[in-house]
Amino acid sequence: MFQRITDDLDALLDRLPPGIAQPIQKRREQGDLLEVIMDLGRFPQARYPDDEITLTDREVTVEDIEYVVSRIGAFGGDNRAGIARTLHRISAIRNRDGNIVGLTCRVGRAVYGTIKLIDDLIESGKSILLMGRPGVGKTTMLREMARVLADDLKKRVVIVDTSNEIAGDGDISHPAIGAARRMQVVTPSLQHAVMIEAVENHMPQVIVIDEIGTELEAQAARTIAERGVQLVATAHGNTLDNLIMNPTLADLIGGIQSVTLGDEEARRRGTRKSILERKAPPTFEIVVEIQDWYHVAVHADVAEVVDSMLRGRPVLPELRWVDENEEMHREQAKPVAPAASMAPAARQELRREHTGSDARIYPFGINRSRLEQTLKNLDVGAAVTNSIKDATLVMTSKSYYRRKPQPLHDAEALGIPIYVLKNNRISQMEQSLMNIFDIRDTRQSDDPSNTAIKEAEAAISQVAEGRQSEIELSPQNSYIRMLQHQLAERFDLRSKSTGREPRRRVRIYHG
Repeated sequence: MFQRITDDLDALLDRLPPGIAQPIQKRREQGDLLEVIMDLGRFPQARYPDDEITLTDREVTVEDIEYVVSRIGAFGGDNRAGIARTLHRISAIRNRDGNIVGLTCRVGRAVYGTIKLIDDLIESGKSILLMGRPGVGKTTMLREMARVLADDLKKRVVIVDTSNEIAGDGDISHPAIGAARRMQVVTPSLQHAVMIEAVENHMPQVIVIDEIGTELEAQAARTIAERGVQLVATAHGNTLDNLIMNPTLADLIGGIQSVTLGDEEARRRGTRKSILERKAPPTFEIVVEIQDWYHVAVHADVAEVVDSMLRGRPVLPELRWVDENEEMHREQAKPVAPAASMAPAARQELRREHTGSDARIYPFGINRSRLEQTLKNLDVGAAVTNSIKDATLVMTSKSYYRRKPQPLHDAEALGIPIYVLKNNRISQMEQSLMNIFDIRDTRQSDDPSNTAIKEAEAAISQVAEGRQSEIELSPQNSYIRMLQHQLAERFDLRSKSTGREPRRRVRIYHG
């Protein structure tokens, strides 16, 4: 399916000290090299997908680092440099005085054919957002999308290249972007300004951006989309769920706001009075979650998906993958049927068998420290284990369960029950554990988020009327704090989060 066109590895090895480069040149697996690590006073290392080797028994010196730095381009404000007309990236680690004490020399490769799974989406003309964990191939796919849009679809494409990762270092763009044009960014803090400049000065039909990560960049993206320009970009986060929970970037999928309904409307909808709604049309109409080179999950109608998620309905993306015969497959994801949702009798039987005093929980894709804290808070006599073979039950998130990685397959094969959480929040862990271990909630029965909103509304009223200059609310999780921040913003008040988890809280005050 893929055809690697170039990695220009010799250009990178030529910039390394001979004693460090030679062991790499002697290895047969040069084409799998990911990066070379050089830290002052430590042995240099080469990293491969499944291996990490020490290159010499001599520690890296200041002279070794200066040897590399003198042979590459200048470092930008993000401490990244490159090699002209290649896709390699050299990142610096500096001490307090600003001197470089470490280098990460990452191999950049241009690859054709990485977008066969989504070529129909590219041709649709809709704005597409790529998401996925670091190293999964987002930038490689973005580069190939720019080339196809410019060369095959004959569109006017402008790349906003903040760290020169898409089109390489130097004034001449790497041939992997085809006829697309590239605008370099002096410093990452100016990326949003260059995005607007690209639209105003160069009349693009498509703008390509790597890593939208700030509120200003999200606002610039909306401005571009409203002018009818197709956007193709990546963003921080692994899944669409991450964007919804990220106040900084939520605008990319329409923004989330808290709305207080009247009694009659709340009864008609069958919901509580304080609910979440999407504020505006999404900037990106399509979200592609990249799982690996051969698997993606596609949300083809972001507006509908976000509305469904806010209403608590299951979100079912389209799964696409390529098999070993290079044939593409597509199917709609199936609803998750977690063990926690079993019939009462079956669930009770599971409890007796797997949730006794010696219960051992294997967390997969959820935060281990949060789980341990929640077990402690609930006084549950269960332990967290590192081995799936020792586990009596597995807890995972909906996004991981949907992809069914090998550990979850192993758990099912061993007959270990899997409990699926909607998300990684403490409140979800708490609710699931109470259900699993049949713990009655003796605390206040009111919805925690509803109580927190009422507390914020009361504080806002006092601050707005001048009765108090500032009020500190009770500790809440990140999701509820987001609602409280949005509520304060609606009443033109300032707010900020203070303290450390799990005691982190919102403070509301006049600007």
